[in-house]
Amino acid sequence: MNDLKYLLGPMRLPFLILAPACVLLGLATAVWASGPVSILYSLLALVGAIAAHISVNALNEYFDYRSGLDSKTERTPFSGGSGTLQERPAMARGALSTGLVALAVSGLIGVYFLRVRGLGLLPLALLGVLVILTYTPWLARTPVVCLIAPGLGFGPLMVLGTHWVLTGQYSLVALAASLVPFFLVSDLLLLNQFPDVEADRSVGRRNLPIVLGKRTSSIIYVAFLLLAYLSIGLGVYLEYLPTASLVGLGTLVVAVPTAIGAYRHAEDTKSLVPSMGLNVVITVVTPVLVAIGLLAG
Repeated sequence: MNDLKYLLGPMRLPFLILAPACVLLGLATAVWASGPVSILYSLLALVGAIAAHISVNALNEYFDYRSGLDSKTERTPFSGGSGTLQERPAMARGALSTGLVALAVSGLIGVYFLRVRGLGLLPLALLGVLVILTYTPWLARTPVVCLIAPGLGFGPLMVLGTHWVLTGQYSLVALAASLVPFFLVSDLLLLNQFPDVEADRSVGRRNLPIVLGKRTSSIIYVAFLLLAYLSIGLGVYLEYLPTASLVGLGTLVVAVPTAIGAYRHAEDTKSLVPSMGLNVVITVVTPVLVAIGLLAG
């Protein structure tokens, strides 16, 4: 049982709720655009997305253990890794295997959809694999790419990918909806980088908090948060999203104090943690609310 605990640790199970939220959004755009969808395809898309999320989490844990990063971080409930491999170094190979097996599962599901739906999914699939494999060792060393890669993975890639496997085509509806998790997930990773600046710098990472400083990065965080909500309003205004999708704006009541806290406490990790927690809520709940609006609209 102990080995199972340390095997599951690098998966970061509490955070895997993000993938279902993004798949639900892609499913909702498919229903809005095309009507009823296949339950089997929906379940396969969900499994593939969760497997991809497990893969990126486990590989991140493995690479951060190998670089020594996680032994230097000031761990919070939302950043600094799970601590699993620091407690049980012998499980490092297990974390690597978990990441690769999960990626293989996601890849096999992708191959299945390529066979039944055609090659239209191929660009998204290849880009997704590239992001998973390169994020920690390479992409995290380029500030702008490090900022947008997480949002790209959970936004356009996951939402558009789900929409494609359920409908066999791309849609401006799905693209408009995918901008919500694009900005929010990019923001999620950005804010979670604040406590790890010194540790990240020591292993050669170059994210925005390192390059621009925490205060300036907090302004970018607020801007991305605003862009997420603006994308909902603009999507409705341009009639890509139904009016009911405006229910996604409901999380603004949480976003406003979160943005204020992120700016005010950018330099103080202990005081920043509550904002980091609220940021997780915003990132998961907002796409779900937009999805509900699509399904209701």
